Amino acid sequence: MSEHRRKPSQSRGRRAAQPPSGGRRAAQPYGSTASHGMPSDRPHGGRAEARRAAQRAGAGGGRRRAADTAGDVTVVGRRRGRYEPEKKRLIDYPRSGKYGWRRWTPSWKLVTGLALAFMGMLIGLGGLALAMVEVPDEKNALALQQNNVYYWSDDTVMARAGKTNRQNMKIEDIPKSMQEAAVAAENATFWDDRGIDPIGIGRAVFNMATGGDTQGGSTITQQYVKNTYLSQDQTIARKARELFISIKVNARVEKRDILQGYLNTSYYGRGAYGLQAASQAYFEKRAEELTPSESALLTTVLKGADLFDPAGGVGPNSSAKENRERAVKRWNWVMDRQVDLGMMSQAERDKHEFPEVAPRKAQAGLNGQTGYLAALAEAEVKKTLGISKQQFDQGGYQIYTTFDKKKTAEMEKAVNEITKQYIDPERRPETDKFVQFGAASVEPGTGKVVAIYGGPGFDKGHFTNNADTLGVPVGSVWKPFVMAAAMEHGTYKSNGVGVAPSSEYNGDNKLKVRQQDGTDYLDKDGNPFYQVNDGDKDHGYITLRRAMEVSANTPFVQLGMDVGMDKVKEMATSTGIEKDSFDPNLNPSFALGTSTPGAIEMANSYATFAASGTRVDTYTVRRAAHNGEEQPGFEEPQKETAMDSDIAHNITDVLRGVIEKPHGTGTRAQGLGRPAAGKTGTTDKNKSAWWVGYTPQLSTAVTLFRTDPEKRTLLSMNNTGGFSSIHGGRLPTEVWTAYMKSALKGVPTKDFPKPGPVGKKIDQVGAPSPSPSPSESEEPEPSPSESEEPEPSTEPSPSQESPSTSPSNTCRPNDWFCDDTGGTDTGGTNGSDGGAGNGGSDGSDGGTDEGSTNGSDGGTDEGSTNGRPGGNDSGSIWGGTGGE
Repeated sequence: MSEHRRKPSQSRGRRAAQPPSGGRRAAQPYGSTASHGMPSDRPHGGRAEARRAAQRAGAGGGRRRAADTAGDVTVVGRRRGRYEPEKKRLIDYPRSGKYGWRRWTPSWKLVTGLALAFMGMLIGLGGLALAMVEVPDEKNALALQQNNVYYWSDDTVMARAGKTNRQNMKIEDIPKSMQEAAVAAENATFWDDRGIDPIGIGRAVFNMATGGDTQGGSTITQQYVKNTYLSQDQTIARKARELFISIKVNARVEKRDILQGYLNTSYYGRGAYGLQAASQAYFEKRAEELTPSESALLTTVLKGADLFDPAGGVGPNSSAKENRERAVKRWNWVMDRQVDLGMMSQAERDKHEFPEVAPRKAQAGLNGQTGYLAALAEAEVKKTLGISKQQFDQGGYQIYTTFDKKKTAEMEKAVNEITKQYIDPERRPETDKFVQFGAASVEPGTGKVVAIYGGPGFDKGHFTNNADTLGVPVGSVWKPFVMAAAMEHGTYKSNGVGVAPSSEYNGDNKLKVRQQDGTDYLDKDGNPFYQVNDGDKDHGYITLRRAMEVSANTPFVQLGMDVGMDKVKEMATSTGIEKDSFDPNLNPSFALGTSTPGAIEMANSYATFAASGTRVDTYTVRRAAHNGEEQPGFEEPQKETAMDSDIAHNITDVLRGVIEKPHGTGTRAQGLGRPAAGKTGTTDKNKSAWWVGYTPQLSTAVTLFRTDPEKRTLLSMNNTGGFSSIHGGRLPTEVWTAYMKSALKGVPTKDFPKPGPVGKKIDQVGAPSPSPSPSESEEPEPSPSESEEPEPSTEPSPSQESPSTSPSNTCRPNDWFCDDTGGTDTGGTNGSDGGAGNGGSDGSDGGTDEGSTNGSDGGTDEGSTNGRPGGNDSGSIWGGTGGE
């Protein structure tokens, strides 16, 4: 049957602890047996009674005992018909059995437990992060970006090219003094620690969080990680990544490699990243040569270059005086620290004084001539090593060039002085604007390019190297190749016997050009082709020597035909002219310099004459290294015999007369004051003017031309500089003379070898017989006057070309005057630059010329589709000329 329970009385106060009155049962302990013999369901009075007892216990001892007694029988609920005591919580908070402020005050057990749990969680999370964080790929790091460094011939820095001024070093090349100074100052426990400094990290984190000083606290490993793998951001996230990566790097990477990376990636100020760049910036020497004193100073500037560079920095409180005081103090500390750590003895320490540093200056870049010099060296390195532009631009190359710093400066000075003296584009914009010089100097017998003038400079917006261009006809400086070929091979009628300089040829104006079978050379219309001289001057029958001195055209055109233009081309090639420089049309005017080699090629080809016929290919790089490792393939080029030494000596002897004889076209070169040989070259309308000359020690070519930058065509230099015309014997010779005097200053004067006999006197068909001796036949001629008309064009004469000599349909590499859309000349007076004349007398500058009489400066006419200046005119009656 069911049992009905009666609600206990709601007694108050102390009566709650007394037994109930009347017939009520006294409270029984939980589990006792009632009068009916059944267990009691709950203690008498229940939870309410216990609560009231607990409240009374707070007022005194008796109440506390009552509460304790009541608490013993607190019931939390039913379970299978039974009441059970309350279970303790895992985290007793708010605290059970406590009231008031004690209820909310955590126990020491709770605090300790939570602290341990938090630390355990941090350790767990740290372990998880350590496992998850990967060390970035160093090969993709910005820290590996380097520049390429170019050196002069004396091994001083010429230029640095690249976004980052850095050159990495290997640890074995880093001086021990630098290694020890860095460790002593930055991380004395480096060799033994695990890559991190917990105390330093904590200090750095606190400073970052509170906005304090963010410097210091990191180990060398951490700084290497920051430099190599991470950004320079001062954030807690970056610092956390730095911590975990440093632990992994320390476990994976050798300490020596970490120190190497740290010294290679740190910033030392003055735009220098890495030790090698810093050594050059502060001491102008290679890092391998650093002294302990200098090493300590470079360690000093690591603390903050703008505040510790003795020469001063950028920003407030960074004057030279303030910086020097700070630097001296820090330097002394670094030196003393090494003594304290046993890295240096006190006696050795006392030997060293604070080092003097080089003045601050702009980073050596690609301004002025260095841009052109570096471009030449870069091209040679890429070609030799077979690497791409992208590979080269990744940096790390040390390129040791042949360029002489002094000679380069003297060449630029000579050009600037002559330009300032004669060229005034503001006063004479129609004639003096766009006038340009190009020059190059080569050492005979070695092939070293020691100096060039490429233009005003990359920084002035001139990016074409005028010393290494194609497209500027060389004119009469080509004639020595014709004479040398005649000495070497003879003519069609000499049975292989060479032609002596005393041989006579007809030097009159407007002469028919004859082929080897005696027939007239015909133009495309079947008319005889006539060659003209400069100023339409008649010279009569003159020796080839005199013809060279006065630069007569008709003798050399006919001599070239008699020898064979293929032999002339072969001779020019043997001296160093490259195949891309040749006019592809071997017609009569080929003998007058329609080809377009640059100044470097011309200087080197004449250097072959200076070196007694020995040819050496030009080179600009003595050696090259990548990240300190020498690269193969930069040995000096082999010497080759281009011609018999007597031929070379005779050519030199003839070219000396161009300078020394009163009627020579290069008399201004006498100002050099030592034995020299050379040749002038000028083209129609003075579109280009040359002087190539040499001594036994140095060969130099100077070219002058004027261009239209938009049309990429040559412009006339008539009236340029205030002269009615400019010949090769004028401004180019003056530049050459001024440069050579400075370049050879202090070099002993040396004479050329005496020429031996070569060939026989073989005169042109039709020459008077017997021929008088040269001394009898050669009457003095007046030297060229300043008002003399410019040399006629070096445009090719009409040709009956074979397929093998037909012109190319495309522009040659580096021919920046080339225009493969040039017009054609179908036979007129003067097809200039593929000019459109429509029957006029001077079809100039573009299109088609129909009816001119003098094909000069034509683009490509009839036989050529390559409309470059000095192209080919196959429709002229009068052959263009290259006088003087």
